Amino acid sequence: MVPLIELRGAIPIAIGMDLGLPEWAVLLIALVGNILPVPIIYLFAQKVLKWGQKCKIKWFKKFCNFCLEKGKKAGDKLLKKVKGGTYVALYLFVAIPIPGTGAWTGTLAASILNLDFKKSMLAVILGVITAGLIMLLISLGVFKIIFGG
Repeated sequence: MVPLIELRGAIPIAIGMDLGLPEWAVLLIALVGNILPVPIIYLFAQKVLKWGQKCKIKWFKKFCNFCLEKGKKAGDKLLKKVKGGTYVALYLFVAIPIPGTGAWTGTLAASILNLDFKKSMLAVILGVITAGLIMLLISLGVFKIIFGG
């Protein structure tokens, strides 16, 4: 559930530490932990950030302004590039298993851009599942076996 790391860190750590869990359980726990905050982020993040813009605590106000401005700017740029493929782009963004491209960031972007809730949730959840499967395969060394090394 930790932002930026999400299941991209949880799966390799769990596999590497050999916690005695079967791989399917590691994947399932990581998926559930990554997906649980998604609707909450979508529904409340933008509201909290907009409230924070009015806050008297300077650093928090600055942070909220930064998040909203950066999110809107990046989102508008993305929307111009992808035209009708917004939800496919959101799915791909979340599915790429590198830090910073996960469910938290994708959902926050969808919220700031006022994208459709159900379509955004579907794209993000499918992206999380894809990223989880990729990370599990990498953690198990399947790519090493396939590509030699």
